[in-house]
Amino acid sequence: MFMPRFARLCLSALGFASLFSLPAHADDVTSFTLDNGMEVVVIEDHRAPVVVHMVWYRVGSADEPPGKSGIAHFTEHLMFKGTDAFPDGAFSDIVEANGGSDNAFTSYDYTAYHQRVAADRLALMMQIESDRMEGLTLSEDQVATERGVILEERNQRTENSPGALFSEQRNAAQYLNHPYGIPVIGWKAEMETLSRADVLKFYHGHYAPNNAILVVAGDVTPDQVRDLAEIWYGPLAPSDAVTPRARPQEPPQLAERRLTLSDPRVAQPYLVRTYLAPERDPGDQKTAAALVYLSELLGGEGATSVLGSELMFNRQSAVYASAFYDGTSLDDTTFGLVIVPAEGVTLADAEAQMDQAIAGFLETGVDMANFESLKMQLKASNIYADDNIAGLAQKYGAALATSLTIQDVKDWPKILQDVTPEDVMQAAHDIFDDRRKAVTGWLVRPDAGEATE
Repeated sequence: MFMPRFARLCLSALGFASLFSLPAHADDVTSFTLDNGMEVVVIEDHRAPVVVHMVWYRVGSADEPPGKSGIAHFTEHLMFKGTDAFPDGAFSDIVEANGGSDNAFTSYDYTAYHQRVAADRLALMMQIESDRMEGLTLSEDQVATERGVILEERNQRTENSPGALFSEQRNAAQYLNHPYGIPVIGWKAEMETLSRADVLKFYHGHYAPNNAILVVAGDVTPDQVRDLAEIWYGPLAPSDAVTPRARPQEPPQLAERRLTLSDPRVAQPYLVRTYLAPERDPGDQKTAAALVYLSELLGGEGATSVLGSELMFNRQSAVYASAFYDGTSLDDTTFGLVIVPAEGVTLADAEAQMDQAIAGFLETGVDMANFESLKMQLKASNIYADDNIAGLAQKYGAALATSLTIQDVKDWPKILQDVTPEDVMQAAHDIFDDRRKAVTGWLVRPDAGEATE
């Protein structure tokens, strides 16, 4: 994701970066491992007396047992219910009373809990977070109430959103065997059956120091963090239940898949096509870097992108055209294209024009002016992003939770700068190879008269 346009222009000449007094974060990252196996990362930034404290668990929805979809997210919710030492949802109250904020999130590959507080409150954050790493207590009433909360969350965010339902159906079609095809929030019928016993089994199987990464960013030193981590996290025993992840993998995808979701609530029909694509791998991020460029060259901002120029400006057949790719995942991810046709343009025509634009790109290659401009934007974007300690903590935590290393994170900006037009075209030919079968979805209104071929 790029920075806001104003900030990007301010940094377009890198000599201006000094005006922002940006810290040299690449040299301010320290890591060590506690005796119980907990990995610790410290990112120093002494410009303000603030600290971000994050605990990442190497478990997400793609690690759930069959038939228990949504349990990773459900467990995340229930982690706020309390322990013997801090009962009845006291965690967030304590953080707020100390002038901080807290939250948590679940993805396919990890679950993370975070607080942002004054630096002198770091010990307190470690105390409460370490307590719920092994001391979670749950009543049947708490589980039943929170089960209703997550079901309502699914109702509001998914069942009441044609776009969310469309995305869910496309993911299910994209992955024939891998659990990335199951929604993070879970399938409703399975969510309704999740029990207290299910949650505690999942919790005890995955929540342990030897399955966790502690990331502390802000006004701290490595020695301070080490001393506090040894006090609060060090006494926690590692769990024998934690085992290496063993996930089902994708078989060869031999057939193109097409689907149409028709919903009267659709305000604007659009189409999405996705392809399986490689993720960033430890020590091997070159292809992923090339795919970052490919997504921006095809569907980035403005009239310079291939799809934007051809469909939005030359033909005026689309009101929106984009491409997307995010390589931070444990297993194969997706590369996608999105087209929202203009009024009077059918999805079939928009799709045909998208295919023509891609075919033209594969034939003519990378526009060098756009490529060099994009390279500068990516360089500036990385500088700007490193000015946010919460963003830095998230960048390192997500990377380590998906098998990347600290060195991989540090190397990423240079790998991006080393990408060549030839690398991009190789990635494009690999992605759009006919043997790499795609999933194409149309989201339509019932009265649109559209149908997949």
